[in-house]
Parts: sequence; C-alpha cells; structure tokens
Amino acid sequence: MAVLVTGVAGFIGSHVAQALLDRGDQVVGVDNMNTYYDVTLKEARLERLRTRNGFSFHKVDITDEDAMTAAFADLGGVTKAVNLAAQAGVRHSIEHPMDYVRTNLVGHMVVLERCRHQPGFEHLVYASSSSVYGGNDKYPSSVADPVDKPISLYAATKKADELFGHCYGHLYNIPQTGLRFFTVYGPWGRPDMALFLFTKAILDGKPIHVFNNGDMRRDFTYIDDIVSGVLAALDNPPAADEDGAVPHRVYNLGNHKSEQLMDMIGVLEQTLGREAEKIFEPMQPGDVRESYADIAETQRDLGFEPKTPISDGIPRFVEWYKGFYGVA
Repeated sequence: MAVLVTGVAGFIGSHVAQALLDRGDQVVGVDNMNTYYDVTLKEARLERLRTRNGFSFHKVDITDEDAMTAAFADLGGVTKAVNLAAQAGVRHSIEHPMDYVRTNLVGHMVVLERCRHQPGFEHLVYASSSSVYGGNDKYPSSVADPVDKPISLYAATKKADELFGHCYGHLYNIPQTGLRFFTVYGPWGRPDMALFLFTKAILDGKPIHVFNNGDMRRDFTYIDDIVSGVLAALDNPPAADEDGAVPHRVYNLGNHKSEQLMDMIGVLEQTLGREAEKIFEPMQPGDVRESYADIAETQRDLGFEPKTPISDGIPRFVEWYKGFYGVA
C-alpha cells in the first residue's frame, strides 16, 4: 500500500516524499502546481521525484473530490496520508482570503472525507502551523497553550483544521496527527520566506527589508529535522485511550531555539561574504514578534530531536541556492 503526500511539489512535501521513497515506501503525490510562487521551482522539485521507482503523480487540486478519490485508489490504494497542500503565507492571506478558505478548509475536509471512506486507512498526518499561537506572549509555545485568538486568517484556517481533526477522530475514529511547523528553511525552500528573499536580494546587490526594526525572533527549523519529525509522526498513529480521548494529537515541530532575526542575517552575511543593505520597517499586519517551540511532548512521544543549528543550515541553503540558480 502507498502513502499519499499532498503538496508534493512544495518545499516540505517534496522532501517528505523523497524520504519515504528512500526507505522503500510507495508514494502517491498530489499537487495543483499553483502560481503562488515560481512554478519552475515546483517543477524542478517534482522532476527529482519522477525519476524514482514507486512514485506516481496526480496534478489535481485537493478540493476536487473525484480526482482525490482516484488518487487514493492509485498504486493499489492508500493506507496513510500526509496532507501538506495548503495556501501558505501570513501576509498573502490578508489580500486573498478566499484562497485560504478553499484550500486550507475545503481542501482539508476533502482529504478527511477521502480518508474516512478509504478501506483499511491507518493514519493522516497534516500540516498545522506555529502561527496558531497568534499574539501569545508566553514562550516557549506549548501545545497546551490557548490558541483561540489568531491574528491572521492563515492561522485561523490552521486552527480550524485541528478542530476538524478532533471532530473526525471523535466521530469516525480516524487516527490523525497535526504538526505545528516552526519557520522551516533549507535547500529547495520557498521563495516567499525571509532567508530566500534575503539571499536573493544580497546576491543581486539590493537592500533587504527588515520588519519590526529587526526586533524579531524565530525558531528556525532545518528541513531535514522537519522531515524526521513528519516520518516519526506518520509511524506512530495515536489511539483512543480508556479515558475516551479521541485518536487525534497535535505536536510542535521546531528547533527549540529562538534566534534573533539580526543574528540570522549575520550568519547569512558571513556565508555570502557580503554585508546586506538593510531597510528597517515596522511590523507587518498579521505577523508576530517571536516564535519558539516547546517540543517536550514531541520528544517524549515521537523521539524528535532537532540537530541542525542555523550556523550549519544556512550555509547548506546558500550552497543549494547558488547551484540551482547558477550564482558564482
């Protein structure tokens, strides 16, 4: 049987699919190849997967129920799924809210329904986000903290997905695990993320825009660590217990270290051998000043141990960036 990976041409999805194939799993990939960012990058990620045995691909939108039914039946049937397809980006959600409602809410519900009706289905892992912590000022952020005051529509849709998960676990006993990702970076990363934007601007001799006048902290989490967490979650489906708890769990996937934004920029400048021209600007709507993951539950239940500091991860990203874009 196969593992379905939605958003398979995306940053995290393509890495997860590669890791699943590396260990001998069959993978059914789904992606609509939308134009939120450079499709050429998505196609390049997908091309690496197309060469692998045990991989099949469906170019469909996860909101298309019939197409998703066909995907679930591919390669003899799907028994596990990793739903990473989403409309990402906090700032984009302010100007394009319906994109988030369609993909993050309707799309996630279609995936849940396909899981519910799939014979022998075992486990759904899906992407949540550290954005659900909103304006909380308690750090590090724990999965036990309240998350009922989102400050972006993106965050609200991700919290809604968690509520959908709990509901379907209760109603249909579908094992599910939601993963709150914290600022994922690394090779093949998203062009709308700060590290990618800063690298491109510095190499192009252009200024970088530093929000909240640089007074920001992020729990930067390297892609290899994220993938290890996703696979550990996939291999450990939650079960209902005697106290009546539903088979639905939520975990943080972060580096458990909150880095100053200016320190990240400093590592990047050192790696590139160039100093960035910086334009300091106010905080952007919907953004948060800090992210910092409490991963105690993830360590305890999944054996998750992030290993990559930004001093190692940023140079690896820069090496990939220069090679992919042919920068000397």
